Amino acid sequence: MNVVIVSLAAFFLNIPLGLWRRKYKKFSFMWFFLIHASIPLIVPLRLWLNTPNFFIPLFIALVVAGQFIGSKLFINKTL
Repeated sequence: MNVVIVSLAAFFLNIPLGLWRRKYKKFSFMWFFLIHASIPLIVPLRLWLNTPNFFIPLFIALVVAGQFIGSKLFINKTL
């Protein structure tokens, strides 16, 4: 169950960050910041829930997937 909690957090925290990241020039400071902004939240959560190190590649893949999906979302600003 702990792996599921960290996995969902890794994925869903990065969707809005990816959406925000697409506004900035690639490799700019804010671009790098938004890519790495979820790390201070995910790592302590992973340590607190005592998830095995074996699942770190899964968490990284979910972070990348969340960033990718967030960057591809289309939000219609005219309602």
